[in-house]
Order: sequence, then structure tokens, then C-alpha cells
Amino acid sequence: MPDSHASAGGPDLDLRLVRYFTVVADHRHFGRAAAALHLAQPHLSRQIRRLEDQMGVRLLDRTPKGTRLSEAGEDFLPRAKALLRSATDALAYARAAARPSRITIGYATDLIVTPAVRELRRRHPEADVRTLHLGWKQIPTALLEHRVDAVVTRLPLPTDQLRVTVLYDEPRVLVVPLDHRLAGRESITLDDIADEPLPRMPDPVWNAFWRVDPRPDGSRAPDGPLVDAIEDKLELIAAGQAVSIAPAGVRGNLRADLTAVPVEDIEPGRVVLATRADDRNRLLTAFRASAKAHLVGPGAGGRGRAVA
Repeated sequence: MPDSHASAGGPDLDLRLVRYFTVVADHRHFGRAAAALHLAQPHLSRQIRRLEDQMGVRLLDRTPKGTRLSEAGEDFLPRAKALLRSATDALAYARAAARPSRITIGYATDLIVTPAVRELRRRHPEADVRTLHLGWKQIPTALLEHRVDAVVTRLPLPTDQLRVTVLYDEPRVLVVPLDHRLAGRESITLDDIADEPLPRMPDPVWNAFWRVDPRPDGSRAPDGPLVDAIEDKLELIAAGQAVSIAPAGVRGNLRADLTAVPVEDIEPGRVVLATRADDRNRLLTAFRASAKAHLVGPGAGGRGRAVA
């Protein structure tokens, strides 16, 4: 006799099988998907057939050249990924509710969170307050994947699903090798580097802000080498192949063969606190207040403001 609850609410999908389907769909190949999942290929095939039986539709077409999504599979794939994300979020929220006295605070390179973290620990001695350094490529996903609960970082930053509070403005500087013609200057302008190549990163939003591209007069910033890591960028600068606009906070940690010169005619960067928009952890509210009071930066006046 059919289960009245299942028939009323639709099929009971096994999320493990749904995840298997998304991996096969992404690889378009059972063998490669099985290797990624650390499963035997026949076992993976049986699990996908179980999912198809549960749903009553064919999701994948097996061909001699590999695997392709059926029409139903094409429609189900984005919904399956959304379902898995929702399940992950639900689990994280439940765990957070069960442990309301725990918070992990991420921070970007060259940014110091110690005063705010110390104040949070002083006011909430029962809380488990942790910190985690994040590379620039990790920051956009660390919050949404619940590896951290808050991040002190810099704009530009993808803000979808996030609440962002500006903490303070941070001047920008030009990083050059010690023997560069501009090294030792009190300050420079964009005209001084009109012909200087600047490294590019894979992120176009990052490039627009940190390369000032395009320039205020509409001209394009000269292209430098494409890099994927800060360390590679610094090596290119030291070798004389490029110069780079950077936050003033880098000055305290530059390599010995590099120096930084203030840039006069560009707007400063912004140091911000980012949290998940729907996170109601009481410690986040406390840390936001502590960050606005103690992470003020030079000339910030000690006040942050929320932005949408």
C-alpha cells in the first residue's frame, strides 16, 4: 500500500543520490565522476538508476562517447544544486542555533582584527571566538559556505546575500621596486604611471578598481602580465616588469626590495565587515559593534556605516 505521506508530498529524494547526479552531470562521464566520488563505477551507475526510479524520469543518457543530460536532467540539475545548497544551509543554521556562543572571524591579508576580537572576548568570556586568515580568492565563498561567520576585508567584494558595513577608508599606494624612477617620491598621480603596465587578475571587478581601468579621462590602463596570486604579482614588480596599485596596509609587510608611494588622485579603498545577510547570531551583533568601535583605521573617525 503506498505511503500516504510520500504520495501527498511527492517522492522522498535521497540527497546523497542527488549529489551523485550533480557530480555525474558536471563531469558528463560516469568513470570520471566515480573517481571524483571515490566510488566504483558500477555502484555509481546503480545509485543513479535508483534516483531515476525514485523520480520516475530518465535524467542521463549513456552514449559510447560519454554521458549527456536528458531534457529532464537539464531541468533538474540547477534545482538539484539549489536543493543541496539549501540542505547545507539548513544544517549550518541548526548547528549555529545549537551553539550560539561560537563565532569564527575571517580577515584578509594586512588587516588587523585583534582589538575588536579582544573586546568581544572580554565582553563574552563564555564564547568560543576564533579567527581565520583568508586569501583573497577564498573570501567570497568563505561566508556563504559557513567556514567563517564574519570577514574583515576590502571592497570590491561580491555582496549578494551579504550584509556589508564600511569600517574605514584606506588610502591607496603604488608598489614599485627600490630602483624604480618613482621610488622615494612623496606621492604620485595617475599621470605619472600613464605608461606603466599593471598586473591583471582573473577578476574583472578587481581589475577595474585596483588598476583604475578605465582612467578618469577614459583611457585604458596599460596591460601587465596576468597573475593568479599576490606572491606572483610581487615577484613581477620586484623584477621590474610591472608596478601595482595596492592598499596602504601593505606597507608594513612589503618585501625588502619593494617600496610604496602614495597615489594622490584616486579615491581610497574601503575596509569592511561582511556577514551573511540573514545570520542572526547574537555574537555577530556584538562583533559588529566592536569592529565599528575599534577597527577605525587612520582618519576614519571611528564610525562605520551599513551599505546595501
